[in-house]
Amino acid sequence: MRSFDEFLERKFPESRRKAYYLMAIHEHLTPIRKRELEQIGWTKARELAKVARRERQGFESAPWVQKATTMPREEFKREVDRYLTGKDTEQWEIFCFKAYKSQLPVIEQALETAGLMLGTDKSRGYCLEMICADFLAGVSLEAGNPKGLLPCLIRLVISLPKPQRKQLVEEVRVTL
Repeated sequence: MRSFDEFLERKFPESRRKAYYLMAIHEHLTPIRKRELEQIGWTKARELAKVARRERQGFESAPWVQKATTMPREEFKREVDRYLTGKDTEQWEIFCFKAYKSQLPVIEQALETAGLMLGTDKSRGYCLEMICADFLAGVSLEAGNPKGLLPCLIRLVISLPKPQRKQLVEEVRVTL
């Protein structure tokens, strides 16, 4: 074996990333018995390592191991995210649909443009939601359906940063 990279390719052919996760788990979760780690699984242990890395010497493993043991994976991940960021994350779902190769440039351009308009830190899912909300708002206006327009407008306004949201509300008050 000539390099560490070759070792990783041989030992973890499916994913080098998993090898790095396992190294982080080993580095940060040494106080936890191996049997407990095997019981909670490496994906939950990966999340647990984030908490341990942040807490360092003050890391209390017992309550976190209990949570990891009893909670489903996604719920535990949200619990860790909530602890690390102080914010509650919304549940999510992966969905797939078929698109022809000829459609991909239009889809990619729309997502990229939405990302630039909304801020490049926004996820592609968020950008898709805003594209869909804009479409629905336009359709509601053309069809004369104000009931369909209101939920789209509310979602768009909620997505604005607070200063812009306040400015919009103030401008609407002035015009009414």
